[in-house]
Amino acid sequence: MSFPPRTQRVSRPPARRDLSGAPFLVAARGGRPSRLPVWFMRQAGRSLPEYRALREGVPMLRACLDPEMLAEITLQPVRRHGVDAAILFSDIVVPLYAAGLDIDIVPGTGPVVTTPVRTEREVDAVPALEPGQVDAVADGVRLLVDRLGDVPLIGFAGAPFTLASYLIEGGPSRNHEHTKALMRAEPALWHRLADRLADVALAFLRAQLDAGVDAVQLFDSWAGALSPRDYREFVLPHSAKVLAGAGEYGVPRIHFGVGTGELLTAMRDAGADVVGVDWRVPLDEAVRRLSVPGGPPPVVQGNLDPALLMASWPVIEAEVRRIAAEGRAAAGHVFNLGHGVLPDTDPAVLTRVVELVHSL
Repeated sequence: MSFPPRTQRVSRPPARRDLSGAPFLVAARGGRPSRLPVWFMRQAGRSLPEYRALREGVPMLRACLDPEMLAEITLQPVRRHGVDAAILFSDIVVPLYAAGLDIDIVPGTGPVVTTPVRTEREVDAVPALEPGQVDAVADGVRLLVDRLGDVPLIGFAGAPFTLASYLIEGGPSRNHEHTKALMRAEPALWHRLADRLADVALAFLRAQLDAGVDAVQLFDSWAGALSPRDYREFVLPHSAKVLAGAGEYGVPRIHFGVGTGELLTAMRDAGADVVGVDWRVPLDEAVRRLSVPGGPPPVVQGNLDPALLMASWPVIEAEVRRIAAEGRAAAGHVFNLGHGVLPDTDPAVLTRVVELVHSL
């Protein structure tokens, strides 16, 4: 397969398809779809042999900025598994890289920043993202809109806290010690950085939305490291800025984090239409926590433990049935994992889970 150069533009199809009856979108808007919809975080990626073959010798960031390649990778799990939504193949640091930051995705490690951002001078040097810098991603979205038929496409971005954590720590972190120290010791500087990163995330989402994605997900992968008090003071205003900007497009907005059981109501308050729930909190309990007196039941997404996909089929089937039953407490339920597909997951198991979910 050959790929167009990064500067080549793709012709623009109609901005957004009418998929109002698609099960994923019906559920995400709090309705009762024709079947329980299912997709998987990281469904496009390392668990698929066709992905590994396509990506051989191609660095991650190059793949994310090649319209033909990112479109093909996004389509692979839709063809193989029959999921109800495609998730754009990308990475949360793509807009930072595209804006000019010296950042790379190191195999086996993850995003690594050459110079961590910890001082006022370094914060002020974080560049804005100009729409043209992610034209390749927008072109990939247009290709997908043309090729997905009636399958919705989910765009995504990293939330300001998680982006800031990578920049401040210099890479993945277990304790986020530098991030928390800056947040508490220099709150004004923290808010300046988080606000700048909210603008980057929103610009990235707008590029995808303008190109035609049907929903968006804001990933706050590391927010579970925070207390509810710190989340509301230091994080919520910036995530709310991103979600409010995306809300201007009228598409469902999903908000997800890992280990965020104590933050679910705050993440709802940030402006999410759908709250993603990891495997640590049962969905019916998440619905109870998210419910507002006098208001409609919330919409949730989740939440099969991805590690259980390594278990025997009877174990997996029982868990899928339990989660589907618990999800009925919500106004709408999108079946998913409680985090991303693990690399060693058997693709045949994922296909079988989709078939089971659709039968319930």
